[in-house]
Amino acid sequence: QVQLVESGGGLVQAGGSLRLSCTASRVTFSRYAMGWFRQAPGKEREFVAAINRDGGTVAYADSVKGRFTISRDNAKNTVYLQMNSLKPEDTAVYYCAGELVSLSSFRTYVAVRDYDYWGQGTQVTVSS
Repeated sequence: QVQLVESGGGLVQAGGSLRLSCTASRVTFSRYAMGWFRQAPGKEREFVAAINRDGGTVAYADSVKGRFTISRDNAKNTVYLQMNSLKPEDTAVYYCAGELVSLSSFRTYVAVRDYDYWGQGTQVTVSS
C-alpha cells in the first residue's frame, strides 16, 4: 500500500515562505508522477502543481505561477513545494498526490481524478 506523508505546513504572514515535503513509502518513487493540490473551507480541491516522474516536466496553476516551485528527489522518495510570496488566499489544506505511470510516460497530471494515492494533508494558513 502506497503511503504519502506531508509535512511543512504552518502559520505564516503574508509575503512569507513555506516549504512543504511529501515522502512516499513502499514504492519505487521514480515510477510515480506527483502533484500538489489544495482545498480551502467550503471549496473544491484544486490543482496547484505537478511534476513528472523524472522531474523534467512541471506544471502550475495560474494562481501560483512565479511564486511556487515543485521539485522532487527520487533518491529520497520526496516531492517538495516551495511556496514564496504567500497570500491569504493561499490558505488551505495542501495535499500530496501520486499516480503510478508507465515507464514510457513523462507527462504531468493536473486533475484530481488522475491520482489514485493521496496524503492526509497539511494545513497552510497565511495571515494578512
